[in-house]
Amino acid sequence: MDIDVRGPRFGAAVTTVVLAVVLVTGSAWLLAWQTLAFLLGAACGVSRAPYGLLFRKAVRPRLGPPTAFEAPEPPRFAQAVGLFFAALGLVGYTLGAGWLGLAATGAALAAAFLNAVFGYCLGCEMYLLVRRMTVGLK
Repeated sequence: MDIDVRGPRFGAAVTTVVLAVVLVTGSAWLLAWQTLAFLLGAACGVSRAPYGLLFRKAVRPRLGPPTAFEAPEPPRFAQAVGLFFAALGLVGYTLGAGWLGLAATGAALAAAFLNAVFGYCLGCEMYLLVRRMTVGLK
């Protein structure tokens, strides 16, 4: 079932704020929360992840009905990409490799920012590219 395009964009906005706070504070605990949010988004889909639930319960009722929908697979893949970078950043922060924590968190922040502000989902585009490449190989 297709999803309201505003949901993943809202999630990206919340993620942008969370990751910016992580970069400013160096909080491994907050990055652990975001890593869990990415994990749930990748495993269960963005509509069942924490920010998707928040959107559905608190934000969407205040908006008009959705006018655009998208397939859930590309945003779910994007959550998996975010999970990779957040987990890498978490490893960096917890093992004392601050440069790794900053770099990986910064990469995740850049992707979330692109989606939140410009509606450009880098992970979704990666998904489509991978699909085109793997379909061409068969």
